Amino acid sequence: MRMTNLSRRRVLSLGAALGLVGAVDLPAKWAWSSVDSIAAVDKVTDPWLVWDDATDPLLVSLLDGGHIPAVNTAFDKWVKNGDPLPSGIPAALTTYLQQVNTLPPWADQTKLNLAAQFNKRMSMYLFLLYGLGGGIMSTVIPREARNVYHSAGGADMKSRAAKTFTYGYDLSAVDAFQPTGHFVVTSNKTRLTHAAVRHLLPKSAAWKAVTDNPIPISNGDILITFHSLGTYVHGKLTSWGIKMSAAEEDAFLHMWQVALHLLGVREDFIPKSWAAAKQQSAYALTPILAPTPEGIDLAKILLGLTKQVDLGVTQGFLNEFARYLLSDQIGDWLKLPRDYVARGLINVGWPAFVRFREGLSPVMPEGFSLFDNVVRGLAMLFLNNGTSPSYTPITIPTGNRPT
Repeated sequence: MRMTNLSRRRVLSLGAALGLVGAVDLPAKWAWSSVDSIAAVDKVTDPWLVWDDATDPLLVSLLDGGHIPAVNTAFDKWVKNGDPLPSGIPAALTTYLQQVNTLPPWADQTKLNLAAQFNKRMSMYLFLLYGLGGGIMSTVIPREARNVYHSAGGADMKSRAAKTFTYGYDLSAVDAFQPTGHFVVTSNKTRLTHAAVRHLLPKSAAWKAVTDNPIPISNGDILITFHSLGTYVHGKLTSWGIKMSAAEEDAFLHMWQVALHLLGVREDFIPKSWAAAKQQSAYALTPILAPTPEGIDLAKILLGLTKQVDLGVTQGFLNEFARYLLSDQIGDWLKLPRDYVARGLINVGWPAFVRFREGLSPVMPEGFSLFDNVVRGLAMLFLNNGTSPSYTPITIPTGNRPT
């Protein structure tokens, strides 16, 4: 199931010949040098032709052997980083988890601790940017939108969104990498889920009819997701004038570097600095953003979920907030109806909200409570059905989206 004998150009040419939508989404040749990665090796390797050889064969054997339901049951009680590995799972999976359920040797606990404190201070912004910003951006990443839509999670986007938001919540928790935290375990479950989707989606006729990649969720795809979250958030915090020390910025990046490692991304693909991350993002993410029928539908569903809680604002306000966080071009792609009155309020009110929160203005703006309620409401919605922050189980799928 590997494309080791196919060049990227041949794959894209095949996709074009078959008339696949988005067959030219990606550059014909990857040219980003790993000299700017944490591996610091001067070579060029295409991450869209690299998957997860340590995980994929194992997961295929678990699926083919019918073990996944029992594994999911065992995993339900395996939550904290310090928990013992679950019992009642196949020996091969136990051996695998013994190898991956740990931080890389280069992880710097001092930096991770600083990142945890930074996340706590930035929590309000992170809820908004990870959820309404990166969450909606994912719907204009063609491969990601198609993968999500046609996988099992696409049939229940509220649950799918909650699981994705839980990943970000666990990553941002004060004890994310401590024994009491969840993130290492959450990452391992996510990595196994990715491997399942890699095996299952190629069996979906609906997915194959629209995709340009024979195997989903490559290292390149995971990097794209990182840029739609980590790199995007860092850029927004910077543009809003949020005070960040150089040490905090470095720690925030280091947290994401460890996160990428835990998801199976090779070190020669992981950017070593924010400058390198922004360069890679501009090269790999920005050019591929585009609307798809699947993405438009997913965005409508995600934004529609907000009706389940009282955010104190109209749907038009949320549509305009998404446009404000991303761009009007993306808003137009997703066919988000305009509300120019709400946009005027956001254009004036959000910068004032940020200035007050950051101590740059002594006067509480008139719309402070409005923005405060929106951000808190979005966090509560996706974390636990609009009630309270809680653990949302990540389960390994055994099939694709029902036809």
